[in-house]
Amino acid sequence: MTSTTPTIQFFAGIFEELSNVSLRRGKVSGNRIVAMTFNQLQALEGFNSFTKPSLNSLLLTDEEGEISVTPSSTRFIFGGDEGDELQRVECQFEIEQDDHWERFMRFMHRYAEANGMEYGSSN
Repeated sequence: MTSTTPTIQFFAGIFEELSNVSLRRGKVSGNRIVAMTFNQLQALEGFNSFTKPSLNSLLLTDEEGEISVTPSSTRFIFGGDEGDELQRVECQFEIEQDDHWERFMRFMHRYAEANGMEYGSSN
């Protein structure tokens, strides 16, 4: 069995590094909401986003295959002295089906393990 390192992409062939992920439930819908935070985007470095095709979604890949997610919102947060430095990008999407949630969680556990991230729960 070949092991594939878990990856996250907005643009084909440009691998992003996840800084944080938050999991919660929507108060109204009851759906699970995933909020991913990226402190830096490789897609924005050196005009990568102009030279690579956009996936128009978030592509999560691991040994089980690919998960394509269309974010419900993507926020670019700027700061710095001039207010023009990208501080982070927040990407949010909902997961309605239990089997999709279970598949996403398997991906996240693999991604966390491969990238030295820890899972913490806040009550």
